Order: sequence, then C-alpha cells, then structure tokens
Amino acid sequence: MNVIKKSFDLGDGRTIEIETGKLAKQADGSVVVKMGDTMLLATVVSTVGAKAGVDFLPLSVDYQEKYAAAGRIPGGFLRREARLSDYEVLISRLVDRALRPMFPEDYHSDTQVMISLISSDKNIMPDCLAGLAASAAIAVSDIPFNGPISEVRVAKIDGQFVINPYVSDLERATMEFLVAGTENDIVMVEGEADEISEADMVEAIEFAHKAIIVQVQAQKELAELVGKTVKRTYSHEDSNPELKEQVYAATYDKVYAIAKSNTSKQERGDQFGAILMDFIASLGEGIDDVTGFLSKKYFHDVQYDAIRNLVLDEGIRLDGRDVRTVRPIWSEVGYLPAAHGSAVFTRGETQSLTTVTLGSKDDEQMIDGAFVNGYNKFLLHYNFPGFSTGEVRPNRGAGRREIGHGNLAMRSLKKVLPGLEENPYTIRIVSDILESNGSSSMATVCAGTLALMDAGIKIKAPVSGIAMGLITDEKTGKYAILSDILGDEDHLGDMDFKVTGTEKGIVACQMDLKINGLKWEVLTNALIQAKEARLHILNEMKKTISAPREDYKAHAPRIVSLTIDKEFIGAVIGPGGKIIQEMQRETGASISIEEVGNKGIVEIFADNKAAIDAAVGRINAIAAKPEIGATYDGKVKSIMPFGAFVEIMPGKDGLLHISEIAWERLETMDGVLKEGDRLQVKLLDVDKQGKMKLSRKVLLPRPEKKDNAEKPA
Repeated sequence: MNVIKKSFDLGDGRTIEIETGKLAKQADGSVVVKMGDTMLLATVVSTVGAKAGVDFLPLSVDYQEKYAAAGRIPGGFLRREARLSDYEVLISRLVDRALRPMFPEDYHSDTQVMISLISSDKNIMPDCLAGLAASAAIAVSDIPFNGPISEVRVAKIDGQFVINPYVSDLERATMEFLVAGTENDIVMVEGEADEISEADMVEAIEFAHKAIIVQVQAQKELAELVGKTVKRTYSHEDSNPELKEQVYAATYDKVYAIAKSNTSKQERGDQFGAILMDFIASLGEGIDDVTGFLSKKYFHDVQYDAIRNLVLDEGIRLDGRDVRTVRPIWSEVGYLPAAHGSAVFTRGETQSLTTVTLGSKDDEQMIDGAFVNGYNKFLLHYNFPGFSTGEVRPNRGAGRREIGHGNLAMRSLKKVLPGLEENPYTIRIVSDILESNGSSSMATVCAGTLALMDAGIKIKAPVSGIAMGLITDEKTGKYAILSDILGDEDHLGDMDFKVTGTEKGIVACQMDLKINGLKWEVLTNALIQAKEARLHILNEMKKTISAPREDYKAHAPRIVSLTIDKEFIGAVIGPGGKIIQEMQRETGASISIEEVGNKGIVEIFADNKAAIDAAVGRINAIAAKPEIGATYDGKVKSIMPFGAFVEIMPGKDGLLHISEIAWERLETMDGVLKEGDRLQVKLLDVDKQGKMKLSRKVLLPRPEKKDNAEKPA
C-alpha cells in the first residue's frame, strides 16, 4: 500500500484529514475524509468512452449512511440498509449540484460518485464533509475535472461565524448555510436563517469561501503527492463546423424573432420545433444519424445564444417582460371545503394547489437514520405530475427533484411556525403542482403560507419566495438579473437563485451557478432585486388573506396540551395501559403522554369539544394535586367510629373527622353518613405524611348562639 495523507486546520484548532491509497483501490479515485470520529469513504468511477448520441454528463451521486457507523442495527423487517432516505437524497443532491458544473461540457462518460458514512461522531455533521470527500476522490483520479471544489457549513452562533460547527452549537445559530465553491468562485448555496438581511447573507458566503479556498488547496497538494495532476484524454463529441454555420445562418433570425414575439410556452415550443424540422428537411432525405443529432445540438445552441442576446441587448424576455417584472399573480384560500386549510397560488403559468392537514402526536413522522433519528412534527410534500408541463409521464412516486424542492419549501415555512405551546399539532402540507413554467418550489412556499393561515395556524409572519436568474457575457462584462424566471430561462441562464423571506428578512435560499467569476457586486444586486420581488408577491398574497384565521375550521380536529407532574404519568396510563385506554374508549378522544424532564406532556386529540372536555376533566382529576383551602365534591369510601374517609380525587382520600361533619356535636357515626354518599368538603390541611384533613361543617351556615339565661328580677 502507498497510503498518502493530507490534513489541514479549520482555523480553530480542529483538523480534517484526507487519506488515499488504503481503501477501495480499484475505483478510479477513493479517499477517506476524517474529522473527529466521523469518517466518510468517497469513491468515483468513470467509464472510458461515451455512448453514441449522448450530449450530457450521465453523473450519479449517492450518499449513504452505514448504520454500523453509529453502532446501530437498521429497523424494519430486513434489518439492512435499504433505499436512500430523504435525508441521504438531500445530501446527494447538494454534492451533485456542486460537482456537475465542474466537469468539462464535452465530457459524457458514465460517472458514479459514492459517499459512505463509515464512522459517526454524534457531534459532527457528515453532510458538510461530503462535498470535500467527493471532490478529493476525483482529484486523486485521472478523470477530467475543472475543480477541485469543497463544501462547508457556515453558521452564525452567538454573533460569530463558525465553519462546520458542532451539532450541539447549531441550536443557537441564527443562520446556517451549506456553501460550495472552487478556489475562485461560489457554485452552490443552500440554507436557512432567522429573517436576516441581504448584507448578512453575503458576509456569510464570503466567510465560507475563505474556508473553501484552504480545502481546495489541500486537495491540489494531495493530487500532486499521488501524482494525478495529468488527466485522461477523451473525445466524446462529433463536430461539423460547416453544419453549425448552416444552422446558425438558417435559424438564428427566426429564433430571435419568436423569442421576441411574446408567445406562450406551448406556442413558443411548437414554433421552435417547426423551425428545426424545416431545417432538417432542407438537408434532404437520408441524412445520417450523426447529422441529425448535430443539427439538434446546434439548434439548441442557437436558442441559447438568441434568447440570451435578446435579454442582454434589448432587455426583453421570452414572455415580453423586462428583467424586474413579476408575472401576474392570483390566489384563493379555502378552495377545498373538506381540507383543514387550502390555497391555490398562481404566478404566470405556474400553479400550486396546497393543503394543510392537522394531526395528533400519533401522526408524527419517525426518522430512523444512522446519524439523524427521532420524530418530526412538520412535513411538507411536493408533487410534480407530468400534466403540469403537458407531458405524459408515469407516476413512480417522489424523485430526487421532488424531495429537494419540497425541502426548500419546508425550510422556509418551518421558520415561521409557532412554538409547541401555541401549536400542538403535527402539520402536513402537500403541494400539488398543477402547472409549471418556472419556480414551482417558490409557488409552494407562497401557497403553503396561504394554506397555513387559512387553517388558522398562528404563523409568525407570511413568507413569499422568488426565483432569480442571471445572464452574463464574459467578453463584454454585461449582465442581466432576471426576476421570476421562466423554465427556459432557468435552463438557458447562468444562475438559479431562489430566495424566501418575510417582510423582515431572508429565511431560506438555494443558489446554483453555472459560470465562473461571479462578482460579489452581482450577488448583492441579485439579492436586492430579489427582495423587491419578494415584497411585491407578499403584498399580492395579503390581498387574499393577510393574517391567520382567528380559529381553526369547524371540522378541524382539536388538541389540548396539559402538563402534569412526572409522578402522575403512571396513574394516567394505569396498569397495562388500562386507565388511558378506558378514557379513550369512553370519551372518544385520542390521548398521548410524553415524559419531558420532570413533567409529563399530555396531548388530547378529538374532533369535537365534548370529547376534549371529558378527557381533560378525567386527567385533571387523576393528576391534579389537592390544594389547601379548595372545595371538592367528595365520595364517602368508608365509615369509622371517629369519622369517614372521603375520596376527593381518584385515589386520594382524606379524613372527615366526626367533629368536622356538622356544627352540632355528634356522639356517634351511626346513621350520619353511609358509603357512596357524595358531599362537599373543604381541604383544611395536609400533614408531613400527606394525610389530608377535611371539613364539611365550614361549608355550612354557622348556627346563631341562643341566650337561654334568665334575666334577674
């Protein structure tokens, strides 16, 4: 073995080590990245040569956590790692989005990057190391790559920026972003914040980039030690300069004219398709497959150049807007009468129908991962059916795109949800995209805000979102920032930048860059223009509903949360769950108890007030502590010569002494009370042994004193 290691400092005494040459040596490149006890194994394999007719990079990135890394055995019937969890998919996407733009545009080999968590430190999050591991594996291979890149987490904790903070410190963070970049540029940003300013966000990204530069340099030094600075040669694309010139000459002006004609997405697509078919027909019959393939490729280049030049030269976009205008918006709440909350949000040709469902603690999502496990009370699911873009596509469940878009919307809305005391519900939001032409994830944020307010959830503030685009000309330095981008502008532009926030500031963002040399000035301007668009959309939303409804819908379930002392949890549950099951059966309510510290949190869930009240009364009767001076409706449990024992709460008896039954003196208990009698009593005192002293007579009118003495003659 020729084991080579390279380590570097994060700037605060913590170190990260990259090792290669020990594990997975048959892969094109493999490394182990270690920080504390967290270890990631990253491998990359890329085939030699490419399939004919492929004009893209077939790249797959998979991140998986091994349960053994955390000393755990997987749950489920099979007891083994299965398909990737949503958490693993999200990390895979973060790495993919950072790596993909770094491969040469003409490199089309099947390429697979695999990252495995093989050892887990509970206080060190592995996701911020995954991009570094993947890039380092490529760096020590001969695969062509315009990197290296690295990813870091930047958080602001106690007023200070921290790179890759510990899990225990993240709870105090006011912002948290995962940032990826090269030595010179930022390529990806994703994260959330507590309504921060645009300037704060730029400062955080700049701070992260300084750490990225150190990590990129370490990878370059590692590649030199391994001797992999020279990459493999390849030839994956046919070319025909004469055909390219023909395509441009015959189609550019026509494409430019259509791009400028302000037509709908469908009409524009049909017209572009007709131009291409006419050109291919002009080549005559019997053209070979390569010519047909290259004609389509060059025509795509024509569209790319024509649409971008139209924006840069004339400031006109495909649908006739200028660069700052947001498409027309309309929205409606309460559209679905049976849902607990619903909204329709439409912006241009993008539409989301979103619902809110309120559930109990039993509806919480159980998360069983190697690193992340526990329960989740807030779920957001995003669906993107084929008909939303006029396509025929089988429904195979949520893919990586749906999971990623839903996560961005979830991050945004999570920031404005009320606390547990104000909202005991498990909340599920579902966004069904019915039309799509640009930023359906941002439509989900807006529709989700409206649906939450329609459901009566007391969110802290409404949230809106906007997708920004960027078109640049590196030769002239000209650039245009586009508000509310179309699907075509996303595909043909240099940046996809989604920003969500309230009136006060940014709560989440997701940015992907496809160019080199983004200036901080451009990023700042994009954020400022995004704020302008966000506030415009927010004002349009407020015309529909401006604040949460005062109460939940009449058909929405109700939840009451009670706090009881820990000592009463067993009494409420009963032996074998007998008491709580009986209460649920007799009241019709669903009851759950969770021990938190020295308290028990009881949630009572029912679809009517009577069931809630009945369950609350019975639990209070069990768990309430007797209060000195309080009056109780008691039940005589037993008769003794010196008085009676009276039950004032379930399982809590006190002594009603014979002298405290009535104001007149009683010589015996015979005939005074009998078992089962109910009477009002007052708790006078509780001694050190917990014995209670009761009185009935203090609740009765005191008889007036009779003066029977005779007056003197």
